[in-house]
Amino acid sequence: MKYTQLFTVLTVLCLTSCNRITNTTKDGINKGGEVVGEAATEFFEGVSKGVDHTLDCEIIFSKSLKSKGVSMGVYDIDSHANNKKNQLTLYLIFEQNFEGDLTAKVYNKKNLEIGRAHSTISAKAGDAGYYDFQFDKRTDIGYRNTIVIE
Repeated sequence: MKYTQLFTVLTVLCLTSCNRITNTTKDGINKGGEVVGEAATEFFEGVSKGVDHTLDCEIIFSKSLKSKGVSMGVYDIDSHANNKKNQLTLYLIFEQNFEGDLTAKVYNKKNLEIGRAHSTISAKAGDAGYYDFQFDKRTDIGYRNTIVIE
């Protein structure tokens, strides 16, 4: 009878110890996973920001346009035809009244012009809004292109 009781006590102790070790191990793994997950998220956010910045187009406003009080907020390049990125949307800000036609010229990485588009604008001082420049369906505005607004 004593061996049976001793065996039962030892079995209970072993199971309790194994369960405690398993729970501690799981907790450690979960904590480690949380740390790795947070680090990976930070890493990928950094990569994403770096890629976004590297692939941005450079948008240049002519001196004449700047002197007329026109500046820019955000921009977007979207597909409009044939899956080519041929529509430029600019968020323009007007410090002065503006009436006229703006021209957007796109240059590729070799500084060769690949497209032009116009937008007629009428705005009052203090106005701001989105304006589209629709390029030819064959124009494909690529990453790191230069766009000149005049």
